Amino acid sequence: MRARPEEEPRRDSAGDDWVSRLADEAIAEAEKRGTKVVCASGISPSGPVHLGNLREVMMPHLVADEVRRRGIEVEHIISWDDFDRFRKVPNVPGVDESYAEHIGKPLTAVPPPQGSSYDSWAAHFRAQCEDGLKQLGIVYRGISQTEQYTSGAYVEQVLFAMSHRTQIDKVLDQYRTLPKQTGAPQKGGQKKLSEDEALAAAEAAEGSGAAAEDDGSSGGGYYPYKPYCSVCGTDLTTVTSYDDASTELTYTCQCGHTETVLLREHRNGKLVWKVDWPMRWAYEKVVFEPSGVDHQSPGSSYVVGKEIAPIFGWERPLGPMYAFVGIRGMAKMSSSKGGVPTAVEALQFMEPPLLRWLYARKRPNQAFDVALDAEIQRMYDEWDSLVRKVTSGDAQAGDIAAYTRASSTAEGELPLTKHVLPYRAIASVVDITTGDEEQTLRILSALDPSDPIGSLDELQPRLGCATRWVEQQVAPEDRTVVRAESDSEALGALTDEQRESLRILLDGNGSDLDRLEDDWTIDGLTHHVYGVPKVQSGESADFKPDRKAEPEKAAALGAAQREFFKLLYNLLIGKDTGPRLPTLLLAVGPERIRGLLTP
Repeated sequence: MRARPEEEPRRDSAGDDWVSRLADEAIAEAEKRGTKVVCASGISPSGPVHLGNLREVMMPHLVADEVRRRGIEVEHIISWDDFDRFRKVPNVPGVDESYAEHIGKPLTAVPPPQGSSYDSWAAHFRAQCEDGLKQLGIVYRGISQTEQYTSGAYVEQVLFAMSHRTQIDKVLDQYRTLPKQTGAPQKGGQKKLSEDEALAAAEAAEGSGAAAEDDGSSGGGYYPYKPYCSVCGTDLTTVTSYDDASTELTYTCQCGHTETVLLREHRNGKLVWKVDWPMRWAYEKVVFEPSGVDHQSPGSSYVVGKEIAPIFGWERPLGPMYAFVGIRGMAKMSSSKGGVPTAVEALQFMEPPLLRWLYARKRPNQAFDVALDAEIQRMYDEWDSLVRKVTSGDAQAGDIAAYTRASSTAEGELPLTKHVLPYRAIASVVDITTGDEEQTLRILSALDPSDPIGSLDELQPRLGCATRWVEQQVAPEDRTVVRAESDSEALGALTDEQRESLRILLDGNGSDLDRLEDDWTIDGLTHHVYGVPKVQSGESADFKPDRKAEPEKAAALGAAQREFFKLLYNLLIGKDTGPRLPTLLLAVGPERIRGLLTP
């Protein structure tokens, strides 16, 4: 936990009110199509549904919630793509290479990670995601694609797609020139893709299991339906023939099994993704569904869907592209690789309104990072600054809209901390006290003497978030441990100037700095520790250098302050840096400080 110089929180304009604008467009589109507003998200529970996937849910949620606030009928649906194939073994707890035997099976037919209480892989990761969505106040109708296909809900759509397979094949054939790994054309003599286009196509294959599925082509003809083998359970199958009149379909599997089924009665298979997605747009009458960069690259499912959807009697929904969400210090998130945080994990350290705000304040095409390292303190500072501006009436319209959408939904308010203290201060105190509630209450009560807290409950849920962050995210070597006794060797080696700085800190200078104990508040201690180097340089403790007029003087004072702080940190905790000094001093207490700093 590092000390930071005193500075204002970084400001980030909320930009235009993109949520209202997209809500306007969705309402107009629904009126044009003669239907209610249906906003859709699609999530594949192929692994942890991470903070990048969350944007797929948050964008439709925010738009649907805005429509609902206006009193207009709207529905947000989340399609759980749990009938997708298990593509590869991810790096998640409770999973080893033995799971490779399930590759090719539906996610609902794969056992969950070891130790899970759920009955399938899909159910395990779906439940984990739903927990996070509930905490975030997201209202939706969940649709299991396994249930849809196995119940026969899509029978007519499947038969329709098979009867129009030639037409669908012609559309898809226009895009089969896209390379899988290079920019070279595969057929038809079309131009080589640009480097950016090739990268986007590669990201599509990596970023989404659905985007990487085949489109139904085979050497024996085109069939947009993919059966799961009734013997081995995988989709390593090839349709070899189909009769439109009888709906007899014959397939072979790599396991050696061959079978003929009546497609009208078959329930163990699905349309290939590039046909399945536009079919569902028509089935659910979707008018708004955003998608990521991976789905909007050349030849990807969203692009192809524009021409496939009309075959099913629908038009592709409004679908703005959203940029990737990252984590500080991590590459673009891929759920199949594991090790990336989910909403549930982030909500251990972040209040729900803060996490919602990170998605609400950024326009869809703006990438952003979620910080779960020390920068989380900066995010909280920015959020608190916004809250103060909104409360005081100084916020701009875009900021007010982002705050409102973060802190509430059409259904009501989200839980907010009753008594707000800076997250970084709470974290520092928890770090120093190692969670001792009596000590924590004593110190935090002194942070704002004009409005002291009466109990730690007033600081929830922020206190719990900060406590878990310190316990789980702060490395042992960065934890703060106050010396049990003074460092006599270091005190004996002090220079005369250093001895004088400690004397001024403890006993004042007889004019504008009193004894350390005389203003035992955060503001008082801040004035005190920053004032000592000023006094030693011949200025008053209230001196504020003009950085433009006297840059050298300002730089010299800054260097002197840093050296003084380093001295205090070493004498108090044996490190060059640590939590903010005023908070550290407040936590340690005046008597112990005198004992540790007196030669």
